[in-house]
Amino acid sequence: MRFRHRAAAGFATLLLPLAGLVGLASPAEAAGSATATYAKTQDWGSGFEGRWTVKNTGTTALTSWTVEWDFPSGTSVTSAWDADVTSSGTHWTARNKSWNGTLAPGASVSFGFNGTGSGSPANCKLNGGSCDGGSTEPGDSAPSAPGTPTASAITNTSVRLSWSAATDDKGVKNYDVLRDGAKVATVTTTSYTDTGLTAGTDYSYTVQARDTADQTGPVSGARAVRTTGGTTEPPTGDKVKLGYFTEWGVYGRNYHVKNLVTSGSASKITHINYAFGNVKNGQCTVDDTYAAYDKAYTADQSVSGTADTWDQPLRGNFNQLRQLKAKYPHIKVLYSFGGWTYSGGFGQAAQNAAAFAKSCKAVVEDPRWADVFDGIDIDWEYPNACGLTCDTSGPAAFGNLMRALRSEFGENYLVTAAITADGSDGGKIDAADYGGAARYVDWYNVMTYDYFGAWDRTGPTAPHSPLTSYAGIPNPAFNSAAAIAKLKAKGVQGGKLLLGIGFYGRGWTGVTQSAPGGTATGPATGTYEAGIEDYKVLKTSCPATGTVGGTAYAHCGSNWWSYDTPATIGTKMAWAKAQGLGGAFFWEFSGDTAGGELVSAINNGLS
Repeated sequence: MRFRHRAAAGFATLLLPLAGLVGLASPAEAAGSATATYAKTQDWGSGFEGRWTVKNTGTTALTSWTVEWDFPSGTSVTSAWDADVTSSGTHWTARNKSWNGTLAPGASVSFGFNGTGSGSPANCKLNGGSCDGGSTEPGDSAPSAPGTPTASAITNTSVRLSWSAATDDKGVKNYDVLRDGAKVATVTTTSYTDTGLTAGTDYSYTVQARDTADQTGPVSGARAVRTTGGTTEPPTGDKVKLGYFTEWGVYGRNYHVKNLVTSGSASKITHINYAFGNVKNGQCTVDDTYAAYDKAYTADQSVSGTADTWDQPLRGNFNQLRQLKAKYPHIKVLYSFGGWTYSGGFGQAAQNAAAFAKSCKAVVEDPRWADVFDGIDIDWEYPNACGLTCDTSGPAAFGNLMRALRSEFGENYLVTAAITADGSDGGKIDAADYGGAARYVDWYNVMTYDYFGAWDRTGPTAPHSPLTSYAGIPNPAFNSAAAIAKLKAKGVQGGKLLLGIGFYGRGWTGVTQSAPGGTATGPATGTYEAGIEDYKVLKTSCPATGTVGGTAYAHCGSNWWSYDTPATIGTKMAWAKAQGLGGAFFWEFSGDTAGGELVSAINNGLS
């Protein structure tokens, strides 16, 4: 968002250091000859980066420039570049360097700074006059955002867009229409017909208002449009095939959205859960803003083959997901909140479910990426039970939360939840009203994995994702079939249940027995965490030696691992179809091989 404000005419008595008066244009001269605009280019929570741009809009050269503004108490500049920045209390002054003060007509220059606090600049002055190049009347602010465009008359090559008007204290002059973030037209009305489009292609439209002083306001919400015609979308059948994409995977795992394309997985899935948003102070929030929407991608790293620029409105995973959806229009993306680490915030959220739902929709519908997400997924581990922490919200809390989300998001968004697969009597499924809450969700992701693992250091060894019970299983209720049966008994339709698959294995070391049920001395070594390893590693480092309960296991040296293979996934998908389930989901993409063989097994098994 940009902030441009006029200074009051009565500020003429403002005292400046003598050096600051050198080369100042008079307010009347400055008013029609130059503008200064501000943008917050980065925000990392504890600080931010700001940028001012000075532009000569006159007909004669500008020989120097000074920008002044006020920050609220608690917001300040900590370092700056390409300008000399000083302060007096909360009033800040930036003067040109010796080498960037002269601006020819039409030329512009920018300077930046790092700051702390959350405030925005106000009372901007450029060379003693207005920062927007207009008169020095007080109170001329930038226009508001127009309404999110609506789309009609969509054809193979065109679409008509309409939007509600923006407001401005001095009047709106025109609107910039942006397609996929680039301006395609400037119009004086609140509608526009975009032509020359490609058939069967996805586009994203936003609108930005401009006032009589040529100030631009914030962009509107985004409207996704797919033109008619074109090639037929990949056949997906009637089953959901959903994978989790982890926000942090872009770091140590070096797994990016483009990997979904190069692995061939993008054409074989129907949905992606982007994990995870955080839950803080009873509200949804973006977790890692750098990975989510600021990380820049080079041309060879990006889905579109186009490099990110330093000043584009959206970068990072969100922009890559936008590009993925343009390339594979059948894919829907949900923003998943919570997970094992961030579920501690749901208890507070449940105390005011309506406010929580409103905060979540504000994140999902943020104008910068509103066209990226098609719904929300809640991963509360676990309502009225224990996960990383213990929740005591009561059995009705989960249902109240899901009801509020459905009410806020409406029927045009997907609302889903990842839930426990504890099929034991009095266990986690019994702790919350999953049956009653099912009426508000499109489906449940039943986490039918992590039943057994090396948190029990000495074993007994057991597959972490058994499909069915078997002789000697440590807990007969810890298997997929038991969980699905219990949920159906609570009234959840099979079509609203997705079977969970782990793209990883869990293992022990110090094991001498090949068959399940052996003793161990502790967790086996893993690449990122003891006791857990990706399938893509295990398939060659410790190949499967047997199958039990519908899941593979392997004994190599002193290590014992269990994991799903393409063959066992095939068995599980056939079982899911026979049970009338809605499909399957998996955690998570980066555990698969470079060729996406586990995703292929899910797709083949459900097609």
